[in-house]
Amino acid sequence: MRAVLQRVGHAAVVVDGVQVGAIERGLLILLGVGHGDTEREGAWLANKVAGLRIFPDDAGRMNRSMLDDGLSALVVSQFTLYGDCRKGRRPSFIGAAPPERAVALYERFCEQLHQVGVQRVERGVFQADMAVTLLNDGPVTLVLDSADVGRPVDDRAS
Repeated sequence: MRAVLQRVGHAAVVVDGVQVGAIERGLLILLGVGHGDTEREGAWLANKVAGLRIFPDDAGRMNRSMLDDGLSALVVSQFTLYGDCRKGRRPSFIGAAPPERAVALYERFCEQLHQVGVQRVERGVFQADMAVTLLNDGPVTLVLDSADVGRPVDDRAS
């Protein structure tokens, strides 16, 4: 699974002129599901996202998590995170899981976020044409990929 996390002051998603999800302070999570993904990758990602210390403490340092501050998440399905633009001018989306598989894992990821302690998890509409608005806070934008689990970490970044 791939996720783009954006720390937001607020975010909303609209489908056919109707707001279907909105949060105040928290994370907008754009979530892509790949062919080999399972509930296990979703559980890893939900735990990682909820515990990331990317919100400011009283000193203004990124030292608090969503769980620490009781923040919300807005999760939007985003198969284009698996777009491969290396060849030609049209992205290939062959790496994205088929919709019938992806929707189940997207829904399960939202449940897993709630299970690890994120009290409010709003959603977009799977496969819909969505208009997403946000106020990026920081800006802080991070990319997580479950395929990176177990890869060596460059200690110089610590």
